[in-house]
Amino acid sequence: MKRHPIEPVENVLVTGGAGFVGSHVAWLLCDLGFRVTVVDDLSTGHRAAVPAAASFVLADLRHVDAINQVFAERRYDAVMHFAARTLVGESNERPIDYVRDNVGTLCNVLQAAVDHGTRGFILSSTASIFESRDGLDIDEDQAVSPGNPYGESKRMCERALFWAECSHGIRTAILRYFNAAGAKPGGDLGEDHRPETHLIPLVLQVAQGRRPHIDIFGNDYPTRDGTCVRDYVHVLDLADAHVRTLIALRSSGALAYNVGSGAGYSVRQVVEAAERVTGRPIPTITRPRRMGDPAALVANSGKLRCELGWKPLHSDLQTIIRTAWAWHSRHPDGFGSSYLTSPPGAGSPPVVDLRAPPTAD
Repeated sequence: MKRHPIEPVENVLVTGGAGFVGSHVAWLLCDLGFRVTVVDDLSTGHRAAVPAAASFVLADLRHVDAINQVFAERRYDAVMHFAARTLVGESNERPIDYVRDNVGTLCNVLQAAVDHGTRGFILSSTASIFESRDGLDIDEDQAVSPGNPYGESKRMCERALFWAECSHGIRTAILRYFNAAGAKPGGDLGEDHRPETHLIPLVLQVAQGRRPHIDIFGNDYPTRDGTCVRDYVHVLDLADAHVRTLIALRSSGALAYNVGSGAGYSVRQVVEAAERVTGRPIPTITRPRRMGDPAALVANSGKLRCELGWKPLHSDLQTIIRTAWAWHSRHPDGFGSSYLTSPPGAGSPPVVDLRAPPTAD
């Protein structure tokens, strides 16, 4: 990983840093010399994903007292907020939970950051805030009209950041991802969702023999092979975008960027690339279209490239699948059966558990 030619900020708080994207960002921050504290409740994240060099606090961000205790322990120069519910399908079934938890935890952390004089705040957002229609060049000016409660909750978080900057002067930034994929080279850090809903790990589970086939929902779209086209961005390129944004917040705020590779790959292309990388057949079954699936969604990240000099160095499909396959091959059961008891690695700081209120002496 090419090092950024700027001295690091001292202290960065990474919420949700035991999850897929958050853990890769935390790893890069530690590698670059930042002092990192990860806060996660491990409801979907994994203790073993947290870098050994990072401090770890086990806390539920819905509880204001726990958050205030985190901020009381150390002065943070910036916050990177990844903690959120992220399943689109589940959000349609549990819309109140998604708005309450995603917006509520964001507001709790943001208020604490303002109260304790934190200078910068970066929000992990999503392309799901945009109007749900076909698009091959989706930039920041795309019409905002979330098509599901998950996207709606993230849009509400974005507006909270806007008003916090207007009223309190904290510098804010928003990064809207397309499809995060891939894994840290070497196979020691990767994607482990439960349940898994992302295409590339599902395809690789078929290659491992853990699933009998991959379902393709629709083969009659107006695309090169009739299957849906999506923009996949390597998680290391996402991490690099976060570091560049963190540095940019030293001199300006109110930043918002779409983060994608700018290249679209169809479901069929993903399957074929996985067969080449793994050397194994991946059976498919064609199903009817899913309601609401656009034919193509591809990012225009020109603003991020122009303003921050970002380039997606790892986001070609071959590299994404090769690094993901290395992770899945070395860790066929992901981080293991227990989120909490997975070993964090030698030399890790002790866990601080703030989930339960302190008892009286």
